[in-house]
Amino acid sequence: MLRRLSRSLSFRLLVIFVVLAVLFVYGAFTALRWFYNSDEIRGLISGHLSLHVHYVKEDIGSPPRIDRAIAITESVPVDIRILGPDIDWASDDKFPSLASLDFGASPKFSDDPAAWVDELQGLEFAVEENHRFLKMRQGEYDIVVSTPRISDVDSSPDVITVIVGLGLVYLMIGYAAVSWLFKPIRAIRAGADHIGKGNFDYRIENIRGDQLGDLAADINRLAGDVEHMLDAKRALLLGISHELRTPLSRMRLALEFLDNDDDRDSLKAEIAEMEKIVVSLLEAERLSARHVRLNRTTVKIDALIAELIDDFFDRSRSVITVTDNADGLEVSIDEARISLLLKNLIANAMRYVPESDGRVEVTIDSDADNLVLTVSDNGPGMSKDQAEHLGEPFYRTDPSRTRDTGGTGLGLHLAVLVARAHGGSLVLLNPDEKGAHLQCRIPQQLT
Repeated sequence: MLRRLSRSLSFRLLVIFVVLAVLFVYGAFTALRWFYNSDEIRGLISGHLSLHVHYVKEDIGSPPRIDRAIAITESVPVDIRILGPDIDWASDDKFPSLASLDFGASPKFSDDPAAWVDELQGLEFAVEENHRFLKMRQGEYDIVVSTPRISDVDSSPDVITVIVGLGLVYLMIGYAAVSWLFKPIRAIRAGADHIGKGNFDYRIENIRGDQLGDLAADINRLAGDVEHMLDAKRALLLGISHELRTPLSRMRLALEFLDNDDDRDSLKAEIAEMEKIVVSLLEAERLSARHVRLNRTTVKIDALIAELIDDFFDRSRSVITVTDNADGLEVSIDEARISLLLKNLIANAMRYVPESDGRVEVTIDSDADNLVLTVSDNGPGMSKDQAEHLGEPFYRTDPSRTRDTGGTGLGLHLAVLVARAHGGSLVLLNPDEKGAHLQCRIPQQLT
């Protein structure tokens, strides 16, 4: 969940908004505190508060006059309690006793630079049940002023609760706005995924009239251009195949009229090799495309290998053994191309095994996610350096080999391309050891 959010542009933009909002609030409070902590403001507020305290004392008088205290409570929304040697009066019967109130200095009224107002001499403060009490001394009498009135119940919500609530509301509104703003990205990603899988006729719909809409339109246009280019490339490949095979067929026909059998057989072999190279190059070009389309069907692997050996390696049947550890596994693959892969792997192994006691083993395995095919031989094997070039076109492990002994270097290249087209891999398991063990792993759905 966190990883998905961290990759979301909407979430990142929202985090930026929140951070900026926090920095703004912090900066605003810092500026206000700096303003109120300035000597002029502190002195002004302290002077006004001292003046108001002086007015209250003067108005009530000494000794305190109850009628003047009542007049103050009628004109100002406060309650007053007066306590002295000969008086204990309160404007409200529910006014708490002074003994129950914890009077003391207020951190907001001190000489500390962080306080808002300078310390006021002779004043004490207390707080109880959302009421604030200010106690001043008038001779032998204590005068306590309560704000708001004792009978007034503070029904207004807490300031912090209001700020947090509004912040959450604004945060949700901001998230909804950002999600709407980036909503086309989901459609663009889905479209890019379809196009990336080779569905070039797919088009992103409901394009909006903004920069994201322009991006979607550009992707649609790109898909059309790529589809046109691939169609042209496919047509070119078909044309090349046709143009090359036609003269080769004529040459093969002309060879039949040669009187010299040795020359005729030699030229036939050369023409067959040329045809093989042309076919291999065309198939390699098709498979090297990222978006090659596979013709998947449900196939029994053991039956496919048995048919392959019957068709191409019947004379070498004694050399080849098949071990089926998957118990008649059925898989969804491109049968023709997997047959090509196995044919090339077996042919490559047959080319390098000893003539007297050569052995080639084809093993069928599977795990939870993959079809595993391994072709092993008892030939000279491959070094680690040679294994790094596995699958390169026209690469031969021994440059001195002739075509008769070393092939064209396209067989393993095609095998690697077939494996990759299926989303799999082809690797050499035992570099620098005798005998080669080539393993192909292909992700598939078991049927």
